[in-house]
Amino acid sequence: MTLDNLKKGQTAVVIAVNAGKELKNRFSSFGLVKGAYVYTEEYSLAKKTMEIRINKTRIAIRSSEAEKVEVV
Repeated sequence: MTLDNLKKGQTAVVIAVNAGKELKNRFSSFGLVKGAYVYTEEYSLAKKTMEIRINKTRIAIRSSEAEKVEVV
């Protein structure tokens, strides 16, 4: 399953980040790495962006970026 498939309020663990080097570096700077717990906070009305929480950090990412993150 990928991160964009989670519903609001669900929790998951990142198992892989299948992105290019630039996006992977950006994700790792936020703490979005293998083994991190991710909490889905909110979605935009059209589900184009989503707000997630990693530890105490809240970030907004595009759905197209979220589909590159595999979670369990």
